[in-house]
Parts: sequence; C-alpha cells; structure tokens
Amino acid sequence: MKKRYIYTLAAALVWVGAGCNKYKDFGNVNQNPGATTKPITAALLTNAELSIVGLSTTGTPAISGGQYAQYFSETQYSGTSLYNLPQNDFTGYYSGVLYDLQNIININESKATSAVAKIIQQYVYWVLTDSWGDLPYSEALKGLDAIQPKYDTQEDIYKGIINTLTSAQAELDGSSLAGDIFYNGDVASWKRAANSIKLLAAVQLSKRYPDASGFAATAAKEAIAAKVIEDNSQNLQVNYPGGSFKSPWYNLYDGRKDFGESKTMTDLLKSYNDGRIATYGGAGEAIGNTASSDIGVTYGLARNNVLAFIEANPTWARVLRGDFRTQASTATIITAGEVYLARAEAAYLGWTNEAVNTNYEAGITASYRQWGLNVSSSYLSGSNVALSTSGKSASDYAKISIQRWIASYPDGHQAWNIWRKTATEANPKGYPALDPAPDAVNSSKKIVSRFVYPTAEYSTNEAHVKEAAARLTGGDTQDAHVWWDLDK
Repeated sequence: MKKRYIYTLAAALVWVGAGCNKYKDFGNVNQNPGATTKPITAALLTNAELSIVGLSTTGTPAISGGQYAQYFSETQYSGTSLYNLPQNDFTGYYSGVLYDLQNIININESKATSAVAKIIQQYVYWVLTDSWGDLPYSEALKGLDAIQPKYDTQEDIYKGIINTLTSAQAELDGSSLAGDIFYNGDVASWKRAANSIKLLAAVQLSKRYPDASGFAATAAKEAIAAKVIEDNSQNLQVNYPGGSFKSPWYNLYDGRKDFGESKTMTDLLKSYNDGRIATYGGAGEAIGNTASSDIGVTYGLARNNVLAFIEANPTWARVLRGDFRTQASTATIITAGEVYLARAEAAYLGWTNEAVNTNYEAGITASYRQWGLNVSSSYLSGSNVALSTSGKSASDYAKISIQRWIASYPDGHQAWNIWRKTATEANPKGYPALDPAPDAVNSSKKIVSRFVYPTAEYSTNEAHVKEAAARLTGGDTQDAHVWWDLDK
C-alpha cells in the first residue's frame, strides 16, 4: 500500500518539481515568466503568525484544553467536555505552519526574519508537545531525508525549545523583518516575546527540575535577565482589522453558540468578588453587546441536560463579553499578566531573588488592565488572594496557581497546562480544585491528561509512534501523563 507522509508532503512536491528540470526536451515551454518561483518570506511570516493565534484561542489544543481546565462548557454537542477519545491530528501543523516557518529559515533572507521564524516555531512545538507528549522534533521538516521522523522525548523537545529560543533571541538584529503583524518588525519586542515564552516553558518544568541551580531555574533566570514582557503594550498578540481578517473570538459565535463560559470560572470569580467577571462572560451572541453575564454553564453535562440549562437561562455566559469579540478584537498569545505571575512562581520556588508578592500583584494588576479594569486594594488584600508575609507558604502556591489560571483566560491550553502541573497524587483536584465532568463517558472518569496519537500515525510512522507510546505509563491513552507531569 502506498503511504502518505504528511510531514514531508510539501517538501516532496517541491523536490519533484525541481527534478523536472532534467527534462531538457521541452525547453522553457512550460515556464511562466510572470510566475513567482521563490517563496515570499514576508507573506509566509504573516500567514504563520495568523496561523498560531488558534493555538491560544479557538484551535483544537486551546478549545479542548479550555474544556478540560473548565474555562468552557459545551452547549450544543457534548463530547470533549465529557472526555470522549481525544484522537486529534497534529500532522497539519507540520505540513502547514511549521513547514512555512522552516522555509523562511532555509531561505534566510535576513537574520531577523529567520530568528523570528525560529521563535514562532518553538512556540508551536511547545503547544504540541504539551498536548501529545513525545513528537517528531529533531528529524521533522527535513523532507526526504527523514520521511519517517523519530519521536523525540518531551524532555529533549523542551530542552530544544528553550535552547533554540535562547539562540534565536540572540540572533535578532536590525536587518529587514517584513510581514510581521505582531510587532511590526520591532526587534526588541521579539526579544521580550522569546524570553517570555522561555520563562513560561521553564516554569512548566518545575516538577522535573525543582532545584534552584537546575536546568529550568537557570533558563528562567536567563529569560528574566534578558528582559521579558512587562506591560500589556508589549503583549504578543494580534489586533485584527476586521473584514477579511476577523478575530477568532468573533468567529466563535458567527452563526453558532457551541461554547459558554463554565460555571467553574464564574463561581470562582464570584466567590473572589473578582472584577474580571464583567468581561469574561457576555449575556448574548450579539457583537459589541456590553451586557455581562455571570451565569456560567454547568460543566460536563450530557447534551439534553445542558440544553435544558441554557433554555432555562437565556443570558448564560458566552465566552467573553460582546465588545471583546468583535471582528476587530484583539487575540492574545502571551500577556504581561501571565509573565509576571510566572515570575512570582519562579520566585516562590526559590529560583530567583525577586520578591514573590511584587510580581504576584503586578501580574494581577496587569491582567485587570488587559481588560480595561483597575484592581482594588481590597481585592489584593482579600483572604482568597493575599499571600503570606513570606510568600512561601503552601497556600501561597495555591493562590499563585489559581491567579495564573484566572489570568490566562481565555487561553485554554495554558489553563490546562497550569492545572495539570498542580494536580498530584496528594492533591488530585489541583489548583483550582476541579471535579471531573458528572456525565463523563470515559471509563476512568478522569479529566483528560493528553491527546492520544492520531490513527494515521500507526500506519505511516508505525515504529516510531509505537516506541513513543511504549514510553507512556499505561500506553497511548488519554489518562497517561506527559513527561513533565510526573507526580500522579
């Protein structure tokens, strides 16, 4: 049977096209003098940047992760939030955005453009490995030289990501950087973004590398010293113009209403008297509607049960208030609030000499301001929020983690990352405390820990995917845990 290798399909087509040059008999009959024969790196970069927004908004890793972390509840077709088999496909990322970015790197028109392509590529790999675990990395995107790439361990992928982010930000210079819709070619902003991703990735490894002199702590300290995002004006985000380029949050309710803000989120925000509740949920699908809703959709209900709920509660909370999901709304990837709170966790762990509380309050403040809000001193001093004098008690870790979970909204993938890292054998509910879906359909009834490998991998790259599956405790299941998620 003829096999299709999606990782290298595009590369193979380019190779075959180039191979036609050996047939000289036809001369230049089939050559179009007006055709573009070299990829336009500016266009590739713009397309790649637009593509990765889905990883933090409404793409599969984010929208599914947001359901497992209980940001979102399904309102029409219950399935993901009931933990049906998450057999999602990752190969489209390799043949799409990752391959486009590799093209930019290979063409190497300018150091800055190549460096930015490497940074974005590592962000994509980071989301993918957190979702599936071991994946092709070192042998990926090599065309016919590695038609069946090996699956690198997540440990090696993480080290590759952090090391590449380190070298890429150092390679950024003042050379041309066209097609950049995130920072309009500003190199200093890209350095901060690279270091911020590096910091967040390093903190994700705290259970594997807890020591203050270890790999993760060293990476975190390097990132902070080299400057990270410190203000919402520096956020890694896209400000959509509308029209042909609409915000994914607008598209979420463009003729559909499949998702709502989860009651888990609204209940927690209400119990904290958290002002962000006014922006996190809207009272209807109408675009630009400034009516808020704190009626979260009960999480994890079978279809008939959830339909009964939303019919009885017509102003149930849609994801984001209407004025934050217009055609021209902003979609964020990495924010100042997330970065400050990661710094607070790094300080809590003893990795840095920074003040835990200073970064903690700065993160909450930045998160509020991201939504046009001001945080009150009474919120920061409240018993649910305020840290101990030392900022180093066990309850402080819970508070930092919960604030990270709140501030990452609506990036469901980051929420899933934060929660999985805090859920342990000693504390299986994690921070915040999450109960599994009451109408769960999986046999274990546990919250999903990872996506399982796609079926096609077992026919196109069998030996390597089986090798990766064998490294998972219990095999290739949704209950197995990725490498950094060790204490289960």
